[in-house]
Amino acid sequence: MSDAAARIAVLADTSLQRHVLQQALGASGYRVVLNNDPARMELADLDVTEADLWLVDLAQTEDSPLVDALLERDSTLVLFGEGHAPERSSENYPRWERRLFGKLKRLVGDPAVAVGPRLGALDGDSARSGQLTLPGALADHPATAGEVAPRVWLLAASLGGPEAVKAFLDALPEGLPVGFVYAQHIEASFEAALSQAVGRHSSWAVRQSRVGDHIRCGEVVIAPITQELGFDPDGLMRSSGRCWPEPYSPSIDQMMLNLAQHYGDRCGAIVFSGMGSDGSAAAAYLLRQGGRIWTQRADSCACSSMPDNLREGGYSSFTGDPRDLAQALVNHLAEQARLAATSIERDLS
Repeated sequence: MSDAAARIAVLADTSLQRHVLQQALGASGYRVVLNNDPARMELADLDVTEADLWLVDLAQTEDSPLVDALLERDSTLVLFGEGHAPERSSENYPRWERRLFGKLKRLVGDPAVAVGPRLGALDGDSARSGQLTLPGALADHPATAGEVAPRVWLLAASLGGPEAVKAFLDALPEGLPVGFVYAQHIEASFEAALSQAVGRHSSWAVRQSRVGDHIRCGEVVIAPITQELGFDPDGLMRSSGRCWPEPYSPSIDQMMLNLAQHYGDRCGAIVFSGMGSDGSAAAAYLLRQGGRIWTQRADSCACSSMPDNLREGGYSSFTGDPRDLAQALVNHLAEQARLAATSIERDLS
C-alpha cells in the first residue's frame, strides 16, 4: 500500500460522525473510499470495497452483523474510533484528532511521507521574484548575521510546506533582527535534504539544530525530526532526549509551547501549507505569552487544513501568500525598531 494515500473505509451510524470523519481524514492526507451507515449496507458490499483499513465508529451499542462479518476476516485491518468527535472549535478536538491519527499512523502509515520525495522538485522560481527591500528603520542599523537573535519565529508546515517556506525565505532581505525555527512534518531520512532544498537561492542560512548554541540572526534552524527541541533559561538550544509527542514528528504544538515558554512576546509563528490541525492545541498559549500567529492563505496552499484550523479557531491575526507573509514580517520588525528608537529618544530627552 502507499503510505501517502492509505485507503480508509468508514462505518459510522450517525451522519454527524461520518461528516466529521470525512473532513478529518481527508484533511490529514488519507483517502476515504467509503463512508456509510452499516445498517444501510449488505455483506456483499464488503467484498467490493478496497480499503487498507476499516474505521468503525458506532454510537449504538447493538450488535452489527456487518461489523461482526468484518471482524471475522483475518486479512482485514479494523480500527474502532475515538467515539463522538468534539466540535472543531473545541479545545478537545485536537486531542481527539491526535489520538485517532496516532493509531492510523501506526497501522497504515503517515501521509507526511509524501513530503520528502517532492524536495527535488523545488527550483528557483520564487527567488526570481526578487527580495523585498529592507526599510529605513532597519537599514540604518541592520542586524549582523550570526549575532544572537533577539526574536525567534516558528515556521511550521506539513504537506506543501517546503515550497511555501522556500518562497517566504527567498523574499526575505538580509539584516532582519530575527532567527527562525522551522518545524516540518517529514521523514527523518530527508532532514538533511530539507535544509539544502529550502535554503537554495536564499540569503538565509538553513541549518540543523546545534545543542548548546543560540538561534542567531540570519539563520533558520531545522527542528530535529526524531527528538524534541527546547531551550534552557539562557536561550541555548537543548535536546530533551525524548521523542516528540505523537503523532507528529516534529510536533508543531510542542515546538510552539517550547518557544513561547522562553521567548514570550519575542516570538511568533507562521503556519504554512499542511495537513491536519497540528499547532491548534498550543496556539492559545502562544498568544497568551504575547506571541502572534500568522497563516498562509488557503488558495496558495497545497493543503490548507493546518492554517485553516488556526483561522477557524480565531488564532491567526494575518493571512497571506508566502511573499505577503514575508512583507508583513519585514513591516512588523521595522515598526518594532521604530518604536524602540522612539522610546530611547524619549528617555534621553
